[in-house]
Amino acid sequence: MTLRTLFPTRIYEASLAEERGFSAFNAELEEACLMLAAEDRAGRAWCKANGYGGYTSYASLDDLPQRASVFGDLKRKLDRHVGAYADALGFDLGGRRLKLDSLWVNVLKPGSAHSGHVHPHSVVSGTVYVRTPPGSSALKFEDPRLPMMMAAPPRLPDVGDEAKSFVYLAPAAGTLLLWESWLRHEVPANAAKQERISISFNFGWR
Repeated sequence: MTLRTLFPTRIYEASLAEERGFSAFNAELEEACLMLAAEDRAGRAWCKANGYGGYTSYASLDDLPQRASVFGDLKRKLDRHVGAYADALGFDLGGRRLKLDSLWVNVLKPGSAHSGHVHPHSVVSGTVYVRTPPGSSALKFEDPRLPMMMAAPPRLPDVGDEAKSFVYLAPAAGTLLLWESWLRHEVPANAAKQERISISFNFGWR
């Protein structure tokens, strides 16, 4: 008997914490994120109007790499990792490249969540985790075939990640996760007693 694995969904995981100078870099990132959360009145107003439990710069600021040098440093790191991910996926970019389209800060309050969604008009999306106190939300990925499994029986509890309908990845500070932008994902309720801080982004084919 032969079992073949076809059409896999590949998630890229790396750790910036393994790089030299990470502690100082991450502390600067955290300071910049909290500064934005305190000073971005338009962003805070958007969060209040849209029921976001905490702060995100998603709808208010689109120039973070130019606004603070630490975000520019982060962009350069992301460019390198996204390039490696594109190679692993076998993308034929035809002389073009994957380019950062958007980068935004998320400061998630205890008890808050971010419901399931995809990132349209992008190729690769991802998140870098800056602060992950005990009890912080994992990132929940959903099998993209789920709508077609209407008559399928449930999976056994001990199956591997490749057979599960939902997979939860629990990050640490410095964790970098990349996925193709069509993959549905969500952030369950933050069970930590402190805010969870992350930076999310999209890359397009340009």
